[in-house]
Amino acid sequence: MRNYELAYIVDPDLEEQALTDLEEKVMGWIESAGGKLGKIDRWGKRRLAYPLNKKTDGYYYFIPIEMPPQAGALIEHDLRLSEQILRFMITLKEPS
Repeated sequence: MRNYELAYIVDPDLEEQALTDLEEKVMGWIESAGGKLGKIDRWGKRRLAYPLNKKTDGYYYFIPIEMPPQAGALIEHDLRLSEQILRFMITLKEPS
């Protein structure tokens, strides 16, 4: 198991309930791929550096994950298919 961090930006037009549902869906994808979640860091709605799909704002989420290396491809596939997620990035966290 390795330590990763998932960062993703969500469509700013979603309502509160839709945001909660999407967050639970992402957590389910991670757990079904064999990952363990850390504490979710919700930054809230922030201005984007440049427009994405004609959107200038987005909800930012950061999640530390402990998962096997092959699980990243499964999670990326699910994230890529979600139209509500504007951008995402999974990074390997180096041990300190």
